[in-house]
Amino acid sequence: MTLFRYRVLDRDGLSTRGQMQAKTIEQAISKLQESGLLIVDIRPAVTTFLSGGLFQKKQIPGVEIVRFTQQLATLLDAGQPLESALTVLARQSDKRPVGELISRLREQVKGGSLLSAAMEEENGTFSNFYLSLIRAGEAAGMLAQTLVQLSHYLERTQTRNRELVSALIYPAFLIVGVVGSLALLMVYVVPQFVPIFRDLNITLPLLTELILVSGEFLMQWGLYLILLAVIGAWWFSRHLRDPIRRLPLDARLLRMKVLGTLLQGIEMARFTLTLGTLLERKVSLLSGMSITRKVVSNLAIQGALEQATLLTKEGCSLSTALEQTKVFPELVVQMIRVGEQAGQLSEMLLKLADIYDKETQSTLKRFMAALVPILTLIMTLLVAIVMLAIMLPLMSLTSSI
Repeated sequence: MTLFRYRVLDRDGLSTRGQMQAKTIEQAISKLQESGLLIVDIRPAVTTFLSGGLFQKKQIPGVEIVRFTQQLATLLDAGQPLESALTVLARQSDKRPVGELISRLREQVKGGSLLSAAMEEENGTFSNFYLSLIRAGEAAGMLAQTLVQLSHYLERTQTRNRELVSALIYPAFLIVGVVGSLALLMVYVVPQFVPIFRDLNITLPLLTELILVSGEFLMQWGLYLILLAVIGAWWFSRHLRDPIRRLPLDARLLRMKVLGTLLQGIEMARFTLTLGTLLERKVSLLSGMSITRKVVSNLAIQGALEQATLLTKEGCSLSTALEQTKVFPELVVQMIRVGEQAGQLSEMLLKLADIYDKETQSTLKRFMAALVPILTLIMTLLVAIVMLAIMLPLMSLTSSI
């Protein structure tokens, strides 16, 4: 028997995680489907070398999914039939995983399957959000327009993620430079002066003694400290995979002044953009909430969305349900209430996404504008302390001559 972990949707669209014993993955799938559950993800609980190592199926990069969506939207908008458009894309693709993916989609569409059904067979290559929009576009006979909107959404999401990563690259390099420079000074440069000080019988100041002791400690235990840091980081990442342990941390992060505001802005932009896009494509509110909950990464906001989904199902308006969770900002609640009253909820959500996008970028720019000078100042100060530790004995020697 093998232990499988799964994520499923029940008849109400609520997500559930769990694990079960079965001889094969087919048997596990059969048991879950017999219970009336929609399988979102299922995999062995313990990854073997063959399933998770060299022979693991290559994942399609997100940028390739965006490019495929844009090209398919262009061909369909130009009047090409779906099968013909997929044939053209498969022929033009010069990258093996993407070309094979498009060929599999074309074969299934050629056999009579819907595009959404063919994409669903690709084992997580396409997200639930992606599949839901494709289904909505097929049902409304607006697949080309839906693909255009979907490509804009994916491109916008990737642009935001790239901006966030780009903003953090320079401070990360700066921190590495600070730590590396200090380690080099304390482990290599400062010890070079020790024989000189001893030959001259100079009494070392306390600061110099502390720097020398720290340098000797790093020289003797530095590699062990690095190893310990790597193991600690690995353990911490494993620790955070448990939702019960991660939830308090996510909630605490949202309450922090600067970082919490930034994280909340990112999550609100993600939430409003996703739900607004789904509602604009005529996806039901409850289904849209269930899908949006998986897009949000902060577990505290995920839990609040799950609570809001249940309240909405019981008859509450979305704004009232979000307000009762006491997690969402007042701006989100009030603008959603206005959108509900005006019958323009999807438009108001997309407007909120623009507001939070701009606000997040502004906050991030201010944060980075302050962070870089602070790190530079700290680096200068620490290097100055080390250099002062070297100069103090020499200054005492010159004063005694």
